[in-house]
Amino acid sequence: MQIAVTGANGFVGRTLCAQLCDAGHQVVALVRRAGSCEPRVHEIAVPDDNFASLAAGAPPLPQCDALVHLAARVHMMHDDATDPLAAYRAANVEGALNAARAAHAAGARRIVFVSSVKALGEREPGRPWREDDPPAPVDPYGISKHEAEQALFALGREHGIEVAVVRPPLVYGPGVRANFRGLMRAVDRGLPLPLGSVEARRSMVYVGNLADAIRTLATRPEPVGGVYHVTDGDDLSVAGMVEAIATALGRPARLVPVPVAWLRGLGKLTGKVAQVERLTSPLRVDSSRLRNELGWTPPWSVAQGLAETARAYQTNR
Repeated sequence: MQIAVTGANGFVGRTLCAQLCDAGHQVVALVRRAGSCEPRVHEIAVPDDNFASLAAGAPPLPQCDALVHLAARVHMMHDDATDPLAAYRAANVEGALNAARAAHAAGARRIVFVSSVKALGEREPGRPWREDDPPAPVDPYGISKHEAEQALFALGREHGIEVAVVRPPLVYGPGVRANFRGLMRAVDRGLPLPLGSVEARRSMVYVGNLADAIRTLATRPEPVGGVYHVTDGDDLSVAGMVEAIATALGRPARLVPVPVAWLRGLGKLTGKVAQVERLTSPLRVDSSRLRNELGWTPPWSVAQGLAETARAYQTNR
């Protein structure tokens, strides 16, 4: 198959493109700047953030069988945009629609859109989120991802295109940044972490597992469609995550059992309520649909994924 991939030079995109090429598929990589992708792909530089030029045919998109849309304005803790929701909608909703329109014009009959657990909300409803749960996003990023899902489903119904939405939780792997890398750095330095009493469980997905699920949905001969959650299938507690990272790094886990109520109180005092709530509240997703209906199983276990992540961190720290 010939598959177009937006965001092909990103954290997930590079892994996905390598897996697609390994499986014998041809990949058209749609990126802002050429020269940073998996070397086996055909790169096309798209000059704008929302793919309006691609939808207008400049640059033209070659014939393709499917589109994987990874490019997005990502979640930011401190957004300096004057109107964050408008900025997210311009990139994530209009960008997804423009890429999809270009792919439809190029012959694509399937779109795989990588959304986020934030399209559902910040906290689980007392159990893991299911694909059919009513979304309740609370921040501009999550709202834009949910709106993009709905807009793509509408476009798919109008033009007879299969649309599969993938909602990953926390993604980790070699090259991971932001909070996960910060946690690894703290464990590697032997810093005591006040997380020993945090038993809230959080779903995660190794980047190789996420890429494999996306590849499966993009290339499966049988029809696919609707929403799919993807996880490693082993939801660790926050304390358990720290212990697993420490094991992967070959370091002791210096966990201090501070009561969760104290952590939340500290969050109020420091103005970091949202960060502490995110750390101390459970957020799990049910990925059984992908497993039961498509027979997909994650190729890497959590221990294997963390080992690969730790190896890359130690090489490049």
